[in-house]
Amino acid sequence: MSKNPILHSIIQGEGFPLLILHGYFGASDNWKTLGNQFADDFQVHLIDQRNHGRSFHSDEFNYEALVGDLYDYIQYHQLGKIYLIGHSMGGKTAMLFAVTYPDLVDKLIIVDISPKEYQPHHNTILAGLNSVDFAIHTSRNLVEAQLADYIPEIGVRQFLMKNLYWKEKGQLDFRFNLQSLTENNFEVGKPLPVGLTFKNPALFLKGEKSGYIILSEQIIIDNYFSNNKVVEISNAGHWLHAENPKDFYKEVCVFLK
Repeated sequence: MSKNPILHSIIQGEGFPLLILHGYFGASDNWKTLGNQFADDFQVHLIDQRNHGRSFHSDEFNYEALVGDLYDYIQYHQLGKIYLIGHSMGGKTAMLFAVTYPDLVDKLIIVDISPKEYQPHHNTILAGLNSVDFAIHTSRNLVEAQLADYIPEIGVRQFLMKNLYWKEKGQLDFRFNLQSLTENNFEVGKPLPVGLTFKNPALFLKGEKSGYIILSEQIIIDNYFSNNKVVEISNAGHWLHAENPKDFYKEVCVFLK
């Protein structure tokens, strides 16, 4: 076990452990509704990754560290084999975990991300978040108005605003570690290291309106995951679990049962 604290999580239900990892700027709360549904059949672990949600903050932020955190979490809770779902950044963590510890992952579900390298594309979001001054922006409305200067998409703003909380009376703050996420932004798009493989079943779910997984990239996925299936979720972009939760839930249940 490392010297880092154990990741914060919400655990519900009974049965085979199903661990869910959120994406960049996200948190376990993003998966609450689906987590409740999955808890009918599984022991669901909604996990906050480091520098996100209620988990610990650290200057170190890369996929090797995130994989180490997940390994420590599994050992701490004595879970043995697991099912693992990861969305976006959480999907990259899940892929690296599966190829590093293949004996621990029975089935893998990757949500709208592939093993390839992605160019950094969160610069505007980070600029907007860093422009918030909580000494001046003392209400949720003021924070949102400030973010709107940088981030016109209301859905993206609302997603980011879920990280706001009252640190103390009259003092808002973000739950995520903005400084570390800003300094380590280049880590988020890194590809999976070459030469590692995972032979157990792997399901890749892509959003119909998202460009994160292009079907011509099937060969990249095949190189790492020999037993994979790619399924498109209709009427959904990158946040397919939120945009079409019904089809998402159905595809996951079919795959896991």
